[in-house]
Amino acid sequence: MTERQRTVTWQDPRPGVAAMPTLSGLEYLEAMRDGQLPPPPIMGAMLMTLGSVEAGRVEFRCEPDESLYNPLGSVHGGVLCTLLDSATGCAGQSILPVGSGYTSIDIQVSYLRPVRAGDGMLRAIGTVKKPGRRVIFTEAEVLDAEGRAVASATSTLLVLSLDASAAATTAAAG
Repeated sequence: MTERQRTVTWQDPRPGVAAMPTLSGLEYLEAMRDGQLPPPPIMGAMLMTLGSVEAGRVEFRCEPDESLYNPLGSVHGGVLCTLLDSATGCAGQSILPVGSGYTSIDIQVSYLRPVRAGDGMLRAIGTVKKPGRRVIFTEAEVLDAEGRAVASATSTLLVLSLDASAAATTAAAG
């Protein structure tokens, strides 16, 4: 058996957690995309990057390798679900005002075709379908390098009020 290795690196997430209650969702995502705030550690583990960001629409990219394989020799469905969850959630986040956050209520995923290392860059595009003060409905699609859909999802997000002092305490405690 041939052993392979991959090193996962990440930045301390506490500055981002502390900043979140003081920025609109769009401002937060733009700061993360532009390197002013650290991305969440899951992005390094899943080989993800944040691409375009605008109100109601976000794009993540991922070029999977064999480290993300399932026993069948293709990219694990959990990786695609993570891309879709990130895209749907951040699409919703992109329309939130200062002092608001969200949590996922549900996600419904459909897997449409297998993905393998070497297939090229995946793009997960999330959009807001229906905004609301308490609940946001979103959807996302993962496209392969040829623009074919490999997975899709719909998600429902619960809008939360963020407490700036609690976020600062959590960030300082880590």
